[in-house]
Amino acid sequence: LSVEFDSMSASSLSPQQVFVEESKQLFRFPPSKIQVLLLEKVHPEGAAIFRESGFQVTEATRAYTEEELLAIIPTVHAIGIRSKTQLTAPVLAAARRLLCAGCFCIGTDQVNLAAATEHGIPVFNSPYGNTRSVSELVLAEIIMLARQAADRSMELHQGTWKKTADGCFEVRGKVLGLVGYGHVGSQLSIIAEALGMQVIFYDIVPKLALGTAKPVPTLAALLQRADFVSLHVPADAGTRGMIGAAEIAQMRPGSYLINASRGNVVDVDAAAAALKSSHLAGAAFDVFPSEPAGTCKDFASALQGCPNTILTPHIGGSTEEAQAAIGKEVAQKMVDFINRGPTVGAVNVPNVPATRRLADGHTRVLNFHRNQPGVLRDINRILSGANIVAQTLDTGFGIGYLIVDVEQQETSEEINESFKKMDASIRTRVLYSGNQA
Repeated sequence: LSVEFDSMSASSLSPQQVFVEESKQLFRFPPSKIQVLLLEKVHPEGAAIFRESGFQVTEATRAYTEEELLAIIPTVHAIGIRSKTQLTAPVLAAARRLLCAGCFCIGTDQVNLAAATEHGIPVFNSPYGNTRSVSELVLAEIIMLARQAADRSMELHQGTWKKTADGCFEVRGKVLGLVGYGHVGSQLSIIAEALGMQVIFYDIVPKLALGTAKPVPTLAALLQRADFVSLHVPADAGTRGMIGAAEIAQMRPGSYLINASRGNVVDVDAAAAALKSSHLAGAAFDVFPSEPAGTCKDFASALQGCPNTILTPHIGGSTEEAQAAIGKEVAQKMVDFINRGPTVGAVNVPNVPATRRLADGHTRVLNFHRNQPGVLRDINRILSGANIVAQTLDTGFGIGYLIVDVEQQETSEEINESFKKMDASIRTRVLYSGNQA
C-alpha cells in the first residue's frame, strides 16, 4: 500500500514533508496508487464511485478499533466510516498520507474535527441523505405508540391474545412537538401534518415554519403542550442530557417521548422511571448512550421491559435508499476533492469551490495553512512571480485554504517548495493537468 519516493525515504521525512513529497507525485502516478479504506459496510454505490476513478478500495463490514486504525492509517489516502468507527486525534496524527475523510451518515461527532482541521484533512458527510428514512421511522413509531401496537405484537408472539382499545388513540388532532427543526425535524413536520397532527417546534436558531407548524419560545413551553415529543438535535455540549428527570416531569401526563437523534440527549434512567410510573404513556428509542460496535446478544438498557416502549438498534437511516444516496454523495465529494481540490460540503475546513478545469500544461496548487498574522503577505510574496490563471482563498476554523492555478508547471514546483518553507503552512498538494484535474 505504500507509495515510493524518488529521492527520500518516508522514514527520513516529517509527516508534513511526506505528504508534500508524495502529493507532488501522486497525480503523475496511476490513480491506483490512491488507497481508499471503507469501513462499516459503506454502500456499494459509494465504493463504485471510488473504483470508477481508478482508486484501490479496501472494504470492511465492521468498525475498526483505534489500535487497528493506527496500524493501517499511515498508508491510507481516503477513509470512509459510518457511526461507530472513531477517528481520534492519535489516529489523525498518524495519518500522514490521508487526504480526506468521509462520514457516510449525517453526524460527524465520531471524528475529532479539531484534530482533522489541524492536519488539513477535510471531513465530508451527508447532511440530507437519510432525512426521509428517519422521518418515516419516527412517524411509524408515533402511530405504533398511540395504538400500543408493539406490546400487542409481543403478547401475540408469547401466545397471549389481548384485544383492547384502552389507552389507544388516533394521531389526528394530536400535538407533535419537535425539538430541533432541521432537515429531519422539518421533513417530519410536513408528513405529520398530512396525517392531521398539529405541529409545534423549538429550535435555538430561528427557522422558517413549514405548513401550519408553529414555533414556541422555550423547550419548557413545548414539553408542556405536546402529546408526542420527538428529538432531532445534534450531539454537542448544549444537548447532552437536555432531557432529564426535570424535563420529563414537565411533559404532559400520558404523553410520549421519541429519540432518534443522539443517545446522550436523554437520561434513559429518568425515562424508564417515567414509563414505569405511567407518567409517560410510551416511548421509542433508536439511539442509546452506549451502543455496541456491531451485532451482539448482551445489549442492556434501563428501557428494556418498560411498557409500550419501542427499542430499535440505531436503524433510523438504515434503508437501502438512504444508504445508496449517502454513499454516492459522500464518495463523490471525496473524489472531487482528491481529483480537483474543492472542499464544498466539508464540515471542518473553509468551503472553497473549484469549478474551473485545468487547461493543458497548467497546474493547480492546493494549500492549507494556519490563519495567522502575516500569512497573506507570505502567500502574496510566493505567488508574485507566477502567472496566475485563477486563485481562490477562504478562511475559517482557524485555517485558510488556497486553490491557485498556474500556467507553468515549473512555477508550480517553485510555489510548492516555497509553501513547504512557510511557517504557517499545514499541507500542500500539486495537481497536474491531464490527470483527472
